[in-house]
Amino acid sequence: MPRRITIIDGHPDPSPGRFCHALANAYAAGAAESGHEVRTLPIARLNIPVLRSRTDWENGQIEPDVRAAQEAVRFADHIVIIYPLWLGAMPALLKAFFEQVLRPGFAIKKEMSLSAGLLTGKSARIIVTMGMPGLVYRWFFRAHSLKSLERNILKFVGIKPIAETIIGNVEGGPKVAAKWLAKVHQLGRNAE
Repeated sequence: MPRRITIIDGHPDPSPGRFCHALANAYAAGAAESGHEVRTLPIARLNIPVLRSRTDWENGQIEPDVRAAQEAVRFADHIVIIYPLWLGAMPALLKAFFEQVLRPGFAIKKEMSLSAGLLTGKSARIIVTMGMPGLVYRWFFRAHSLKSLERNILKFVGIKPIAETIIGNVEGGPKVAAKWLAKVHQLGRNAE
């Protein structure tokens, strides 16, 4: 059965040569080939201001790009988040994106509770790229920032189940890149 998929391309650099952009395109192409409806949010091209206070987060002005991103998240059955690991975590612009988009009244109830999430019924896949070997990140660093995104953001707003793909050694050459692009294309075909 066709699914509605939103891809969040979380690389903050709009340069077309970035591997995260190629991965987002590969996933989108695979999904489209299987008849899934796909929307892509390239955060590098969106106006995402940094929030500076709780008041802004709860009641501040919402930029048109943020509203459009909220609509794309609302539309989705499945959300794919692709980003490079920078200084051990997601890039700051992607974090600002989540802070802007996942506001009270949209992603969580305005009254805080343990069941505050409003985005239930959606699944997600997180794809993280990095220069180090993926096993080092997973086992030595315990994939701490990936686990934080899963637990403290996605599950908190009600999104689950969440699958993950860790792509290490991204500078391993064309054969490595082609292998990963084919795998991500197949994930898109399967809407996984």
